[in-house]
Amino acid sequence: MKQAAVLALLTLSPLGALAALPEVVIEIRDHLFIPQTVRIPEGRKVRLVFINHDPSPEEIDSFDLNREKVIFGNSKGTIFVGPLPSGSYKFFGELHPNSAVGYVIVTNEEATDAN
Repeated sequence: MKQAAVLALLTLSPLGALAALPEVVIEIRDHLFIPQTVRIPEGRKVRLVFINHDPSPEEIDSFDLNREKVIFGNSKGTIFVGPLPSGSYKFFGELHPNSAVGYVIVTNEEATDAN
């Protein structure tokens, strides 16, 4: 009985809503984003998880997404985006702008990289 009540609270609470968000993982290795391009669903909020395998930090910047976040070396960080209309949204590493370049492609097709 208690488990059902806790589950109901999580489902109705903002924390429960965050747990249900689609998620895409983007790795940073040798100042490159892997994968460089990810596809997310149109009209949905999505969690982008950046895992930095490099020893140095990287600052994720996107004028298109209006986001900015430092991901320290050998750590991970999360950026929430959306809901967004269909289109292509560029992001880059401010500390390595020539190599660390990526794109979020928002599509209304069912097949995306978001889990």
